[in-house]
Amino acid sequence: MRRAIQNSQESLNVLAKRHGINPKTVAKWRKREFTHDAPMGPKESHSTVLSLEEEAAVVAFRKHTLLPLDDCLYALQPSIPHLTRSSLHRCFQRHGISRLPEADGDKPKKKFNAYPIGYFHIDIAEVRTKEGKLYLFVAIDRTSKFVFVQLQNKANRNTATAFLKAVIETVPYKIHTILTDNGIQFTFPARYRNGPTAQYVTHMFDRCCQINGIEHRLTKPNHPWTNGQVERMNRTIKDATVKRYYYDSHDQLKAHLHRFVMAYNFAKRLKALKGLTPYEYICKIWKNEPDRFIFDPFQHTVGLNNFSPKQPNLVWTTDITYIWTAQGWVYLAVVLDLYSRRIVGWHMEYYMTTALVNRALMMAINLRQPPKNLLHHSDRGSQYASHDYQTLLTQHNMQCSISRKGNCWDTQFVPDVRLCAIARWRAGFFLKLNPHLFS
Repeated sequence: MRRAIQNSQESLNVLAKRHGINPKTVAKWRKREFTHDAPMGPKESHSTVLSLEEEAAVVAFRKHTLLPLDDCLYALQPSIPHLTRSSLHRCFQRHGISRLPEADGDKPKKKFNAYPIGYFHIDIAEVRTKEGKLYLFVAIDRTSKFVFVQLQNKANRNTATAFLKAVIETVPYKIHTILTDNGIQFTFPARYRNGPTAQYVTHMFDRCCQINGIEHRLTKPNHPWTNGQVERMNRTIKDATVKRYYYDSHDQLKAHLHRFVMAYNFAKRLKALKGLTPYEYICKIWKNEPDRFIFDPFQHTVGLNNFSPKQPNLVWTTDITYIWTAQGWVYLAVVLDLYSRRIVGWHMEYYMTTALVNRALMMAINLRQPPKNLLHHSDRGSQYASHDYQTLLTQHNMQCSISRKGNCWDTQFVPDVRLCAIARWRAGFFLKLNPHLFS
């Protein structure tokens, strides 16, 4: 009918009466050169959620990184809070980038079986620095994706067993199964393991598993993909460290490896965990299944398990308070050594800026000259999370520990009583604020 209208020379009213339609419809189809329905909506489609600048940034980010949809969402949401998964997917579809290029190689034929938390994969990899070779021991939970690593000078049954003990002490829940390969670090060779005297001999690693009620499973010989989760984690760690950077010393690699694993466990949002970090997933399981846990995982951060140091200059904690003077409020930043509970650094300012905490920390550093890997604990204040302060910690080889969100008790070791005592002493000693108070 549409083609007949376009080819007819009759008037609009005649054609409308013949086909039983409105003359305006006849006029519309007579103007067109095609007979199919025209697309609805605006001629240039755009997002109703994102601005043009935001949409351009999203598209550029996808093309540059080639990250999956969920990883793009997690990376962009902090800067674009109103971005949703559906709007991001539609944006990719409009620009023809909703599907990533197919990766080379065969896709996995079978997924891992579902297990409760406590099923760990363990493996060993070699890494190198300018000082020589090290062995990277890696353990990853199949379900929670929680990762624990150590660097050792040797890879034998003693170091493997010591690593297992460290994993058991670190993980806040019960480990029920461990999967390793058939290396001599984890088990005896097959000729001894299956021989007539096997019942009289137990490998150190197996003995440690038996003591802790853990089932030790082995992969099939020449089947490394059976332990694929930890193999993939080995590659991820190497891609982020030794394959990307050159390290002059083992200490440099250890420091970088520590920061990477902490970021992975406590900040990396994983699609397999539905957008949660491994730590958030563990805390979620703690609420639903507390019987699986040995201790509260909410205390499982770098600093919160190490608040009983054995000597000075191992753990420092810091906080800010305010003091009333005759000329108004001033702010006091304090750095406390947890071993002696002694204030090792402090500074006062009119404003609560990054300079306030930087100068307090520098006073402590100049006074104590702390060793490498000192643990520095603070709250989540913008002063402590600032780039300048974090750079200062990195320059002096300090480990950064930050309290949980909305939990002021994590910094209770800078007691309010001590801060109030300092405030009262300052207020009593100075009748009014003097300039040299800030020196």
